[in-house]
Amino acid sequence: MRHLIHAYTSRSFKSVYRILAAAVALAMPGASPLLAAEYPDHPVEITVTFAPGGTPDILARALSEGLSATLKQPVIVVNKLGAGGAIGAASVARGKPDGYSLLFAPALVQSVVPIVQPNAGYDAQSLVPICQTFETQMALIVKPDSPYRTVGDLIKAAKENPGKLSYGHAGTGSIPHLSMIELASLTKTDFNVIPYKGDAEVPPSVLGGHTDFGPMTLSSVPKGAVRIIGIFADARNPAIPEVPTVKEQGFDVAPTSFGGLYGPAGLPDDIKSTLEKACKTAAERQIYVDTAKRSFLGAELYTGSAAFAARLKKDVNDKKALLKTLGFPK
Repeated sequence: MRHLIHAYTSRSFKSVYRILAAAVALAMPGASPLLAAEYPDHPVEITVTFAPGGTPDILARALSEGLSATLKQPVIVVNKLGAGGAIGAASVARGKPDGYSLLFAPALVQSVVPIVQPNAGYDAQSLVPICQTFETQMALIVKPDSPYRTVGDLIKAAKENPGKLSYGHAGTGSIPHLSMIELASLTKTDFNVIPYKGDAEVPPSVLGGHTDFGPMTLSSVPKGAVRIIGIFADARNPAIPEVPTVKEQGFDVAPTSFGGLYGPAGLPDDIKSTLEKACKTAAERQIYVDTAKRSFLGAELYTGSAAFAARLKKDVNDKKALLKTLGFPK
């Protein structure tokens, strides 16, 4: 009986202690009411704006394993497709900033989508960056027997036949499309441009002879089916060291698609800090590193919220200027 009374008293004391601790925390200047809940105390959901099985989805699921292990709560990945990422991004941007609804997406959800789709339901300030966890390079592909073996060959042919050389891309405003806009602007060349509905349509177009070449995400290039003549990057990709960068070939263009984890604007600093630390641990786990390597990602995987935010700010400004040349906003 004495043991039961002691156990009951102990539990009661702990309950009172927790209540008092929560009250003190709430009374502190600048304290978040969410501190009382000891975030996280239930499952966290991560929205991915791409289809299951794609590189962003695979990366998000690898990252979620590490996040779950650190946060001690299930981290569930859901896919919300449509409108070039706008539907999934808007669903998180309009959500409650409590750390339980997050977004895993490339930077274009902030720098491109709100400009190309002014009715997307959110703007660049609607999302707060938590951590960068990937950097995807763009590649220029031709069919195996193409006479174009270097980027210089493409530019030379384009100058000799203005508007004749053709390429397809993943869609207006996509990073592969904008990569070629930069290259064309730098070299003052004119191409016949054909927009598709995603990277998957680019290789068949090139292999079928419908287009002369194609810019596309390196991680989406079908292995062994096409020839890569250059990648848009500052340094060669260690997975394909034999392929030179576009920069190496004399053209100072190196756009990349980077991204990571976001939350809704208004996310409390303490929760963002918890997620940022968990994100670093998750991105450094072997399962995530190996997944990134298999996807031919660039070497720069993780950066914290401050560096991610600074890079995003620059990307928003750069993309705004570039999209203006395409007539956006309309």
